[in-house]
Amino acid sequence: MAARFVPPDDIRTMFSRAMSEMYRAEVPQYGTLLGLVAETNAERLQSDPDLRVSLAQSGDAQRLGIERHGAIRLGTARELFDIRRVFAVMAMHPVGYYDLSVAGVPVHSTAFRPIDDEALRHNPFRVFTSLLRLDLIDDPALRAEAEGILAARRIFTPRALELVALCEVENGLRAEEAAEFVREILETFRWHSEATVSLATYQKLHRAHRLIADVVSFRGPHINHLTPRTLDIDAVQAAMPVHGIAPKAVIEGPPRRQCPILLRQTSFKALQESIVFTEGDGEGAAGTHTARFGEIEQRGAALTPEGRGLYDDLLASARRDVQVAADGVNAVDYAAALSARFASFPDDWTQLHARGLAYFRYSTTEGGIASNGNAAGLTVDQLIERGFLRFDPIVYEDFLPVSAAGIFQSNLGTDEQKDYAERLNRAAFEAALGAAVHGEFELYAHAQRASLDRALSQLGSRPLRATAGRE
Repeated sequence: MAARFVPPDDIRTMFSRAMSEMYRAEVPQYGTLLGLVAETNAERLQSDPDLRVSLAQSGDAQRLGIERHGAIRLGTARELFDIRRVFAVMAMHPVGYYDLSVAGVPVHSTAFRPIDDEALRHNPFRVFTSLLRLDLIDDPALRAEAEGILAARRIFTPRALELVALCEVENGLRAEEAAEFVREILETFRWHSEATVSLATYQKLHRAHRLIADVVSFRGPHINHLTPRTLDIDAVQAAMPVHGIAPKAVIEGPPRRQCPILLRQTSFKALQESIVFTEGDGEGAAGTHTARFGEIEQRGAALTPEGRGLYDDLLASARRDVQVAADGVNAVDYAAALSARFASFPDDWTQLHARGLAYFRYSTTEGGIASNGNAAGLTVDQLIERGFLRFDPIVYEDFLPVSAAGIFQSNLGTDEQKDYAERLNRAAFEAALGAAVHGEFELYAHAQRASLDRALSQLGSRPLRATAGRE
């Protein structure tokens, strides 16, 4: 009897656990963050029974402790093409296109993640993956030098690519192959304290942009952070200094709310680490490099295009009026301005549902199951009013360009908020990727429709009409 393939969801879990263990060994403060988040989450669940019920109902409770996102930065189109193939082995697909030139950072990005409900419940591991935009390096000579350095490196082991190709041919990996795949791919994300360039070359790259130096100067894209999910980021932000961690001045994203939406993020600044640079005489030159940092996130409800438009307008208004300086000056004023602007954004699940501002997952209630066909012909609103149908917010699984910009800025040495002109090049990114990226709104809308169809099937009902804005 042929050996069975390991499910991609299980390989993803194996990989995310191995990555977490490796990063904890490399960056001890990451372990401190995990402990702080676990403690905060336990306290929040203890004090909020409604939240406990909601997480259990939506299936999010079981994923909370294992949830992570990481980030890497790649240098060439070939690297991006192959990382897509690597993540496909783990059922992680590219979702969204992000132009980080809005942060004055010469990269564009996507997020590799699971896309169906069952895979997300199993393990929602995500990797925010950026590609260096060499076309945005102004100095032609430096651009050519960077291209040459990147062209010469290979970020995957030969065996890793062999196993990827094997999975593509056979549509899966067996247990021993999956374990070997995880070991081999982990090498791509491992930190190396030896640079592949001289100190003089590194300094030239660093002067052009610190991120350019980080991408070009090393043999691989070392994971630069792993991010646990908290249920109360404000509590974590306040507790970080007590644990010897200095957080950035402001939490990126929306203000604190009764009904969390989208994504809120905070971090501590990148660590300064000892590096040995390669010199022509065979001797190494000692130096330092900063790249890896700690980040924590709180995820809320995914917003519809209408909700996202309102969110973007309110955020832009607050950022226009109050800018936070690098030393944190104006952080309190910014938080106050943000809260004031968002007073016009409904902070009640019923209103968010009625106005079609967020996506929801529908399910039948015990009363609905016991209705014995009395649900026939009722609208979605009527089913909800009679207690036959419930709705729970769908967790936002993706990222926010402005928030990512704020995290980048903080780890480049500033919390200053600016507006930047976007220089989109999605076509070139997808050409390098070898695939189109999935649209996040389409994925959330599909999940919402599928849940409603399942619920209505259980009720033996098809509403005469759907509530406006949600179908």
